[in-house]
Amino acid sequence: MFGTDGIRGRVNVYPLTAEMILRFGMAAGIYLRSEDNECKTNVIIAKDTRLSGYLLESSLIAGLVSVGIDVILVGPMPTPAISKLIRSLRVSFGIMITASHNPHHDNGFKLFNKYGEKLTENCEKEICQLIERNHFEEELAPPNKLGRVLRLDDAPGRYIEHVKRALPNKTNLQGFRIVVDCGNGAAYRIAPVVFWELGANVIPIHNEPDGLNINNLCGSIYPQSLQSKVIETRADIGIALDGDADRVCICDENGEIVDGDHIIGVIALELLHNQRMKKNESIIITDTSNDGLCDYAKDMGFSIIRTKVGDRNVAQAMKKNNSSLGAEKSGHIIISDYGIVSDGIVAALHILSYIIRVKKKTSSIHKIFPLYPQYNDNIYFYGDNPLMIQNVKNEIDEVISLNKDYRILVRKSGTERLIRLMVEGKIHHKTIEIGEEIKKILLKSIAVKS
Repeated sequence: MFGTDGIRGRVNVYPLTAEMILRFGMAAGIYLRSEDNECKTNVIIAKDTRLSGYLLESSLIAGLVSVGIDVILVGPMPTPAISKLIRSLRVSFGIMITASHNPHHDNGFKLFNKYGEKLTENCEKEICQLIERNHFEEELAPPNKLGRVLRLDDAPGRYIEHVKRALPNKTNLQGFRIVVDCGNGAAYRIAPVVFWELGANVIPIHNEPDGLNINNLCGSIYPQSLQSKVIETRADIGIALDGDADRVCICDENGEIVDGDHIIGVIALELLHNQRMKKNESIIITDTSNDGLCDYAKDMGFSIIRTKVGDRNVAQAMKKNNSSLGAEKSGHIIISDYGIVSDGIVAALHILSYIIRVKKKTSSIHKIFPLYPQYNDNIYFYGDNPLMIQNVKNEIDEVISLNKDYRILVRKSGTERLIRLMVEGKIHHKTIEIGEEIKKILLKSIAVKS
């Protein structure tokens, strides 16, 4: 049931059917009871703006309440807000109903423990085992011990005040014209308010969700309309969030997208300047980040630790190494002073803090360090994962062995049916040649299977 970041899939198709979600709620509640025996067990639930959120939320509540778990509802809220509220309210567990950057027909859950951290794989396995055993009858609560459900109305205000702290106290956004693309997602109300309260002239777009338009040619995955709006309105910066607002994409005043590794580098520089990060600390990045970022970080006095793709992996490595900053170049940025999960709004405020401090335009970020040439592509597939076919794996391994001077990453996405391909090296045309060669191997196997 679980992928790299919770459960995700097409709604009304296994495992996201009403029956399975009910069973999941019961299993999660039973697991919680066994983990937290000190007091009444409770859980906080938020969601993004998908129409299917009503189905998942109702089924989930029924399952949790049936085994005696109290539920606190906060409605549409960014994923990082749930992590913060768990610790603020001292609840036992948190569930975010979202499929992040996926289209409206997908949905799922992101799960958090009582510390606001994403659940480990071992915890997920235990919940799965409870579902598979299907011995729920003996675990049901008696009528007088059923859980209760209440709604927390001031949750947005709490989160807004929290994220505003990311901008230094003596700094404001007066004079800035900012286009904010909310992706018709969870931050459609909150994000424009944050930047407006800090003094900016805010131009919100894609902030009218209808249940079906989340991530639909908008947000951090599809920033084209953001780029056009920035140019049209002569804005200083464009900020795009994904469906659950844990990811950010930045474009400059010319409508050009700022590379994710440049964003990481700038935030590291800003944290160092504000004494929220020390030299000799480790910055946690994933395998997809450019070696140009590594060179830059080392020049600033930081060390680099790479981990597997997935912000949960980044967060775990940050905790292990006591790191202040961890990130994926896709826009997931974790800054430990402001939370233990990625937060798109907090990351954007750090970028703005840097621009204000150095008194330069957003486009200056492109020049802070050079990037090595990269080839990136996504290959969609149907049926079984082509990387599980031995001869395909052998052919790809042979290409990798013949090009040891190049970083080559070929992996199945943990959230979608596609193979992500990345090649990085010093010679641009060579990265393209290697990438196209591996792509042909994959496409050939997919064509044969279909």
